Amino acid sequence: MSTEALADTAIPDRCTDEEIVARVRAGDTALYEIIMRRYNQRLYRIAVAIVRDASEAEDVMQDAYVRAYQHLDQFAARAPFAAWLTRIAVHEALGRLRQRDRYVPIKDDETEGELGMTEAISTLPDPEQNTSRAEIRQLLEDVVLSLPDHYRTVIMLRDVEGLSISEIAAALDLTEQNVKVRLHRGRAMARGCILERVGTNAKEAFSFMGTRCDRVVRNVLARLATLAPVHESVQ
Repeated sequence: MSTEALADTAIPDRCTDEEIVARVRAGDTALYEIIMRRYNQRLYRIAVAIVRDASEAEDVMQDAYVRAYQHLDQFAARAPFAAWLTRIAVHEALGRLRQRDRYVPIKDDETEGELGMTEAISTLPDPEQNTSRAEIRQLLEDVVLSLPDHYRTVIMLRDVEGLSISEIAAALDLTEQNVKVRLHRGRAMARGCILERVGTNAKEAFSFMGTRCDRVVRNVLARLATLAPVHESVQ
């Protein structure tokens, strides 16, 4: 079945993730493409915030989608599917950092001065000198990617992707209080005024559309074609 046919007839916009997942588990595996296209933007932003490399972020996305597909029978719907998928992507990205020996936990009581990032951020261009939307968007991306790992990921999930505090806590295995602390310190380090001036343009940063989106979908579908079908477990 073609993507156009899926969009026109089989999957109206009102279908929930859980409804689509149920149909994938029942054997309609082609519908998994709908899930990927819904969440490519979120997973890319999460992955690039953690690994800080666009190409590797795509690899993370593909691995996360394949792992999620292989374990759809473990999705119990106690939490939204989006949260479940987000957590898988976070774990995939962090796993790559550990493999590269780059992931060093940051204690919540560390100060900005000890992290040595304030000076680097202060060298970023004055936002008043960058008035076009493209320049502001680039400024935002530079600021976010300048942050240490833990702060950067929380800022990306909250201020760019728009997840709630509770959703971020679940995805990162943190308490809500720890999320709030990291969010506060991350914003201070990134000079919160920059994020405020960007305003709605934040939603346009770290975009993952067009050919890049199609490439991830195509590669994941090719990998899924080699796997056994996913079916509902028999009760």
